[in-house]
Amino acid sequence: MASNAPAKLQSLGQSLWLDNITRDLLDSGTLKRYIDEFSVTGLTSNPSIFDAAIAKNPWYDEEIRKQLDAGAKGEELFFRLAVQDLSRAAELFLPVYHRTATVDGFVSLEVSPVFAYDTKATVDQAKTLHSQAGKPNLFIKIPGTKEGLPAIEDSIFAGIPINVTLLFSTDQYKAAAEAYLKGLERRVAAGLSPDVRSVASLFVSRWDVAVTEKVPAELRNTLGMAVSRQAYKAYRDILESDRFQRLENLGARPQRLLFASTGVKDKNASDTLYIDGLAAPNTVNTMPEATLKAFAEHGDAVAALPRDGGDFEAVLQQHLDAGIDLTALSAQLQSDGAKSFVKSWDELLAAIESKAKVLA
Repeated sequence: MASNAPAKLQSLGQSLWLDNITRDLLDSGTLKRYIDEFSVTGLTSNPSIFDAAIAKNPWYDEEIRKQLDAGAKGEELFFRLAVQDLSRAAELFLPVYHRTATVDGFVSLEVSPVFAYDTKATVDQAKTLHSQAGKPNLFIKIPGTKEGLPAIEDSIFAGIPINVTLLFSTDQYKAAAEAYLKGLERRVAAGLSPDVRSVASLFVSRWDVAVTEKVPAELRNTLGMAVSRQAYKAYRDILESDRFQRLENLGARPQRLLFASTGVKDKNASDTLYIDGLAAPNTVNTMPEATLKAFAEHGDAVAALPRDGGDFEAVLQQHLDAGIDLTALSAQLQSDGAKSFVKSWDELLAAIESKAKVLA
């Protein structure tokens, strides 16, 4: 039983984050235990996580009653609940945040997709949510879609730490990195510090789900990893570029690459596949609770990912040869992801409304 697997991952230079947040996780002390026992140093959340927690459990009922009495409803009520939870989680991670000189120990809260095509409204909401939480170690999540990129740049310029979400390909990752660098360069030009933190979240498992029926058996569950390794090489190239190093000399820190969607969907594959194979230095891997427990029990991240990303080119070529259009698929995955984000958001607000009716 490799129960020291999380500590080993950390020693390879990767941060292990939990992709979950519920009030019960906080109230029961479970999150604190994961920090102490499983080397968890951060946390991500999304609307579907909150939807399941609020709709199917009584954990939020008392607070929802209070907020209803105070006149809150709908989106405002949700953000009050979410900010409460994430502020508490951020408090638990503050020691990590300070110990790592403010590099690690972050939690993430997503903006409303209602403003997907409105840069100013997205930036305004990012500012509002960040100031409501009042925690330096809170990332605001903004999708790295074509429409989201200007909001990411403007938010970084405004000094708000950003988790760029919904990235699938290396090109999408590079576009997010470009928005980050531009935001920092605008800060420098304005005489401001370029020390504004960010992560770029690359979604891994959905690639393999998308092609599982379209490729030979020996290629199954290899595409997500190959794309991730390609993005890691691009990430390292950016960190070593003259452009980033100029910013670093002025006080900037890397926008860390984060591997997301690392729960394995194929029952025939190892449940720690996307952790063991992506132990990349100076990156983050955020994982569902079941994957975290599995990794703590039998994870096997034995070696750090090589600087050049290893054998990804050969694997990508094999998929091209099998008839997979990787460029079209990455655009499709991002588009589907954005639609699913809106659907989750609508379901979340519907769950809050029906819960509010019951409690009222």
